[in-house]
Amino acid sequence: MVNFIMPVLFTYRIEINIIMEREEIKTLLATIEQQVSSSILGGMQEKYEELSMIGFITIHEDEAHPSATITQAGLDYLYDN
Repeated sequence: MVNFIMPVLFTYRIEINIIMEREEIKTLLATIEQQVSSSILGGMQEKYEELSMIGFITIHEDEAHPSATITQAGLDYLYDN
C-alpha cells in the first residue's frame, strides 16, 4: 500500500491510501505514457480513478470510450521512484 499526503488549500491535509503497490502504479503509468490516449479497459476503472485522485493521470470521460493521459505528476513519479 502506498500512502500519499496531499496539501489542500495550504491548511488542510488529505491522506489517500492507495491499494495498488508501487510497481503496479509504475507499470500502469508506463502503459498510459506510451499511448497518446490510453483507453480504460474493463475492470480497470477503479485503478484509473485512484491514479486520477492523486493527480497522476487525467481521465477523459466525455469521450465515447473513456481514456486517460498521464500528468506531469505522474511522469515525475514514474521516473523519480
